[in-house]
Amino acid sequence: MDLPGTATVLPGGHLAIGGLDTIDLAKTYGTPLWVIDEEHFRGNCRAFRHAFRSELFPGGADVVYASKALLTLAICRIVEEEGLSLDVVSGGELHAARMTGFPAERVYFHGSNKSEIEVQEALEAGIGRFMVDSFHEITLLEEATRPGARSANRAADRSRGRMADVILRLAPGIDAGGHDYVRTGLVDGKFGLAISTGQALEAAERILSSPGLRLRGLHCHIGSQIHEVAPFTSAVSVLMDFAALVLDRTGWVIEEISLGGGFGIRYTVEDRPLAPAVYASAISRSVKDKASELGLGPPRVLVEPGRAICATAGWTLYTVGSIKDIPGIRTYVSVDGGMSDDPRPALYAARYEACLANRADEEAKVTVTVAGRCCESGDMLIHDLPLPEPAPGDILAVSCTGAYNYTMAMNYNRLPKPAMILVNRGRADVIVRRETYEDLAAHEVVPERLRR
Repeated sequence: MDLPGTATVLPGGHLAIGGLDTIDLAKTYGTPLWVIDEEHFRGNCRAFRHAFRSELFPGGADVVYASKALLTLAICRIVEEEGLSLDVVSGGELHAARMTGFPAERVYFHGSNKSEIEVQEALEAGIGRFMVDSFHEITLLEEATRPGARSANRAADRSRGRMADVILRLAPGIDAGGHDYVRTGLVDGKFGLAISTGQALEAAERILSSPGLRLRGLHCHIGSQIHEVAPFTSAVSVLMDFAALVLDRTGWVIEEISLGGGFGIRYTVEDRPLAPAVYASAISRSVKDKASELGLGPPRVLVEPGRAICATAGWTLYTVGSIKDIPGIRTYVSVDGGMSDDPRPALYAARYEACLANRADEEAKVTVTVAGRCCESGDMLIHDLPLPEPAPGDILAVSCTGAYNYTMAMNYNRLPKPAMILVNRGRADVIVRRETYEDLAAHEVVPERLRR
């Protein structure tokens, strides 16, 4: 398997990440263990910032990290240090940003069903943009920005009379991405307002007529794991054509165009990802050409990579337990984690590569299926994985688990969530502590009548 980032094989055959022996990490911090390669994470941030530099985009550009892929307080700090903005989709993600002092003006608030309190808190915080997804959200923003009577909610009081800068999310009707669950640009979907039905134009006109709202631009997100530039250039064309329509109807001039994320990464040998610079070059040409064609000034371009920054920077270490051979059919290698710390294979058949971290220099001799420990037949992490002959106690290292593992983890079967460590040049720091059994019951209450 290819080793991303700083991963390498030591002379003794052990896998190392960030200059640290993963077998020592497993002994020190236990397994399952999430490991984040800080140098590689920062390198991915810098690659996107360099690719979407102002020299390529006359109207300017901004890289907005999609925090839903991986967000901890430490990750938030790193993203800020690397000069990226932040995409949040909930009050909880916004709270994390506020806890770390992330500049509010660099926060973009996404989400298809923001609550009233989330809208009010975001206004109070002074976030940069609301990515508006529905007529209901427009109503919430209109009410939250309208000066009026005092409310029982302090955030609502402090938000009264504030202007909200918004970017309207469109459903452009572009089919891109892998599994159906990660295709997000279709007309028949939960995200955005469709151009073809007339709802997008209606929403734009309503925002422009609302005294507390400023329409700054247009947004779409067309899918995930996209390994070509054509879907992005198509999105540019659709959004710019719509901007021209709104200009003709209302006189509004677009300032910003947000193309979302979805940039593909390499999970397995079948994946052929493009470098950020390839996407940037194609998008830049498309924006400039389309703006010239329509007689518009080139808008500021936003992109929202999440997976493309954090996925390849993450590893998960497991300890091998039961090995069950079914003669002539399959060999199951069970590990001490599974869908509880990585639900992606069960949700949408995600695929990974892995190696035995304590024998990373040995040749593969068998093909196995890696099974998780949850009580579900679908808890399978990797099918048909070539490995050296495994044995109980081996450490299995699964690559590219930095995206949508920690953020989607659960406590099914009351399994505590793993610890997460940040490794860099021989140093390891715990950035998420391992849950305990006590943590699992921390919010549970036994009513008085059931107590003994």
